[in-house]
Amino acid sequence: MNENNIETLRWSNDHLEMIDQRILPSEFSYISYSSAKSVADGIRSMVVRGAPAIGCAAAYGVALEAIKTQSFNKLDFLSGMSDACRILLESRPTAINLFWAVNRMQSIIKDSQNLAPRELAIILLEEAHNIKAEDIKINRMMGSFGAELLSDGANVLTHCNAGALATAGHGTALGVIRSAVESGKNISVIADETRPFLQGARLTAWEMVQEGIPVTLISDNMSGHLMSHGEVDAIVVGTDRVAGNGDVANKIGTYMVAVLAKRHNIPFYVACPLSTIDRSISSGADIPIEERPNSEVTGYQDMQWAAKGVLVRNPAFDVTPAELVTGLITEKGVVLSPTKEKIDLLFI
Repeated sequence: MNENNIETLRWSNDHLEMIDQRILPSEFSYISYSSAKSVADGIRSMVVRGAPAIGCAAAYGVALEAIKTQSFNKLDFLSGMSDACRILLESRPTAINLFWAVNRMQSIIKDSQNLAPRELAIILLEEAHNIKAEDIKINRMMGSFGAELLSDGANVLTHCNAGALATAGHGTALGVIRSAVESGKNISVIADETRPFLQGARLTAWEMVQEGIPVTLISDNMSGHLMSHGEVDAIVVGTDRVAGNGDVANKIGTYMVAVLAKRHNIPFYVACPLSTIDRSISSGADIPIEERPNSEVTGYQDMQWAAKGVLVRNPAFDVTPAELVTGLITEKGVVLSPTKEKIDLLFI
């Protein structure tokens, strides 16, 4: 299996299917979804994760609800669609692509209220297909820009999973690595384990093994050691939201990697589509940070290793200040030393 075979989301027989990322790599299976609520549950429970993939899933969630209620009268249909969008928006708070995608679908609904529900359902499904196709195209564009930043023979460290599994295809951070390999460069990956949900160990390592890209798995507390011994040439991560000033919210632990990179003079790049940049907030201090269940820290699946009754903190994300970011890799090019002024130019 390679990245062309990894369809994180796929449309099949009038329903959405998503890879259950909670059970990878020991099992590979799809779960079927037929309503906005079920998709919201899938997002919340981490069946699907990664900001671009969450956005795509949410768009399909809106379309599924439209198909499900297309026989309703217009008033009930629009009321149901409003509820569906609200349920989806409440599923996870940090990934801005979720809000971007639902808002895009809501604009379609608002602009097409004169149409019959059946017609609107067709249009909404087509828009969900468009969002998915655009995501793959954008990831390819980011990959081509980012690949130029990596030297032949580079050891590239990444944190969490920003690959095909986190997007509609190809990936953001791993898309940069994939594109560099496709261009003929010899690239090796160092994958942080990414506790507590182990996205690096379970997902990034799995994707790289499937494609034959050399990958070395390390626990999160080993990256500083490797950097101090000159074993890391560059760092590329994804992001769930970038503030207007270039501050980056990504999987918990990213901030520590960025600080270590600064200490050892290693370039720290963030691959992010423009849809992940939230210019409505001025800095990372305004990015909502999701707190996940205690059980993710005290154990994994059916195994518990922490003492019962222990207090737990489980923020799912942290914020890396823009001053620690060497460059943002976008579909419009690379923004070095990001600032509000440079980011604003991307949207002109």
